Amino acid sequence: MKKNSFCQCLKGVKVPQGHSSNVKIPVSMQDLKLIGLKTHDCHFLMQQLLSIAIRGILPKNVRHTITRLCSFFSYIYCKVIDPLKLDELQDEIVVILCELEMFFPPSFFDIMIHLVVHLVREVRLCGLVYLRWMYPIERYMKILKGYVKNHYRLEASMIEKYIAEESIEFCSEYMSKANPIGLLANSWHHRHSTSKCLHGVNIVSKSRSKVLQAHLYILNNT
Repeated sequence: MKKNSFCQCLKGVKVPQGHSSNVKIPVSMQDLKLIGLKTHDCHFLMQQLLSIAIRGILPKNVRHTITRLCSFFSYIYCKVIDPLKLDELQDEIVVILCELEMFFPPSFFDIMIHLVVHLVREVRLCGLVYLRWMYPIERYMKILKGYVKNHYRLEASMIEKYIAEESIEFCSEYMSKANPIGLLANSWHHRHSTSKCLHGVNIVSKSRSKVLQAHLYILNNT
């Protein structure tokens, strides 16, 4: 019943576009499990959804400890952190882990749970977390995987598509300052010098970004 309530709560979550992946997709109501979560999805659940989803389905002391853990993660991922509060945060996470050892069996505490103790020390030595995490690199790796057309030559496919994209971007920036090539002014003026209206003409103006997208699509599919 508790798992069912938790999954139903996640099924009803709506997030802004681009904030995270669709939380409804990894929720399996048949197995009452979360399947195929990415690392960013796990952090998003921990920071913003877990403390809300467990309300009313766990004992108060367990719920309070998990909520404190979620607040800890939300604070260390902020873009501004007061260095004077780092010692207080270190004491806080030690107390939280001790309480988790009281509520959960020993099999729950693997190496990942233990590494939480060192997060405050990493902030003190290396700086803010959002400047060091791997999410942008993981997203760019997905873009590189999309470049692969020949699965027998993975690296060559990525290099070829990357060079083509860089060339198109260079040409587009270089040609943006040039005059557009069109019909000759004299010829066009000679054929349409009368005052008659042109029937069946539909002129649509597109932004430069749309034109570049169409240009890239044509080059990739010709």
